[in-house]
Amino acid sequence: MEILERRGDENIATAYLADLGEERYVEFVESLGSAESRKKKWVLILSSLAGCPLDCRFCDANRFYEGNLSKEEMMEQVDYLIENHGPENGIKSDKFKVQFARIGDPALNPAVLETIEAIREKYEPENYMPCISTIAPKGRDDWFQKLKKLNEETYKGTFQLQFSIHSTSEEKRNDLMPNEKWSLEKIADYGKEFYVGGRKVTLNFALSDPEQIDTEKLENIFDPETFAVKITPLNPTLNAEENELINVFTEEESYRYRIIEEIEEGPFDLHLSIGELEENEIKSNCGQILLSHFDEYGEA
Repeated sequence: MEILERRGDENIATAYLADLGEERYVEFVESLGSAESRKKKWVLILSSLAGCPLDCRFCDANRFYEGNLSKEEMMEQVDYLIENHGPENGIKSDKFKVQFARIGDPALNPAVLETIEAIREKYEPENYMPCISTIAPKGRDDWFQKLKKLNEETYKGTFQLQFSIHSTSEEKRNDLMPNEKWSLEKIADYGKEFYVGGRKVTLNFALSDPEQIDTEKLENIFDPETFAVKITPLNPTLNAEENELINVFTEEESYRYRIIEEIEEGPFDLHLSIGELEENEIKSNCGQILLSHFDEYGEA
């Protein structure tokens, strides 16, 4: 694996672009979030595919696709980030979070489940929290059953599962993500089976339009004892810009959205996940580094 580019601020987040050979490229990220040091919180965000075959209208990762990554290719990302800091006595962090949430939907790749376990077995990290972020593509029921078993037998509620649903309207979901995927009702049923206490299953909404969320429908379909709600801005990618979907706001500006207040007043736990605006300025959102790198250097 050859590192082609590095962007960001190591005190906030650093994103890497790497060449795996044979025209296969990945992005991966390490972040401290709001923590002051890796001892408090250390987040690794990995790619699970070389590009993405899904057609989400706000994501740039679908502008290229060269298949699934192997377990070894995903572990290369992990090894690089960990060995870069040389923790000789293991990973000792109050929260060591590994998110399969960069390029590619992890539910499309069987090797993701192997990689989750390979990280645990190789590094034996304290306070290890694997995280899957998915739109729940159709045809992956067997993968999701294996994920549920892994959570029940090994992680027992410390696993973080996030469904990127983006709207309570199936019509709007299909507009934003024109792919075959689970219905909201199927996600709700699976979430109840998956949840074993501890960390709730997250419903993620990248907010381009407040009308995306109907709180009454949300409460009718999803159990607030099982699910939490996360709202993020819809960041400026090329596809989002072309489809006029960009909606950048800061935490201070979130008061503009009555829907956020409605959810706060309702039964769901609400998390506002608003990154640093600097990340937009350096084009560090999914797929952007790869596209801008090739644009800058005139490569295909």
